[in-house]
Amino acid sequence: MTIDAAITDNAEAHRYELPIEGQVAVVTYNLSPPNLMITETLVPQALEGRGIASRLARHVIADARARSLMILPVCPFFAAFFQKHPDQADVVHPTYRISLGLPDSAS
Repeated sequence: MTIDAAITDNAEAHRYELPIEGQVAVVTYNLSPPNLMITETLVPQALEGRGIASRLARHVIADARARSLMILPVCPFFAAFFQKHPDQADVVHPTYRISLGLPDSAS
């Protein structure tokens, strides 16, 4: 996975932002290294159904991996994303891997 240049990390607001068509899709987080707790994924209704949340998820995962952070997917969308893409579970905190039924590590 690669970093998406259109998505920015607004560290002051504790969220990743993706501006599209005058609106902003966001992933909110709490950072406490080495953990990155993903709390919410918000996509404006007019932009739903276009894969934007998945695009944000792929970016956040790549960023966490690059920064050696472990994701705590409290957000229901992120939890479901990892269940659909267990190959990305290497960045999920071990406790959350167990509770989500994910593999111990990517193989």
